[in-house]
Amino acid sequence: MCSHRPACPTADHPDRDAARVVAAHPEQGWSLLCNGTVVFDDTGELLPGGEIIPPHRPVITTMPSRGGLAVAA
Repeated sequence: MCSHRPACPTADHPDRDAARVVAAHPEQGWSLLCNGTVVFDDTGELLPGGEIIPPHRPVITTMPSRGGLAVAA
């Protein structure tokens, strides 16, 4: 699918999100990458073969000892 040089990562590689956007629909909350992956604003993904990758954004939590915000991986 990808005609870029160097080629973008394929949909089965862990870094598939690094592929270029070929169709962006921010008003609907999704974008199509050149490797066929659909990425959603909540960080979920739909792969070309139909596999669903659930949202994997970092969780923000409050740390009681500091009273501030921290990002949990």
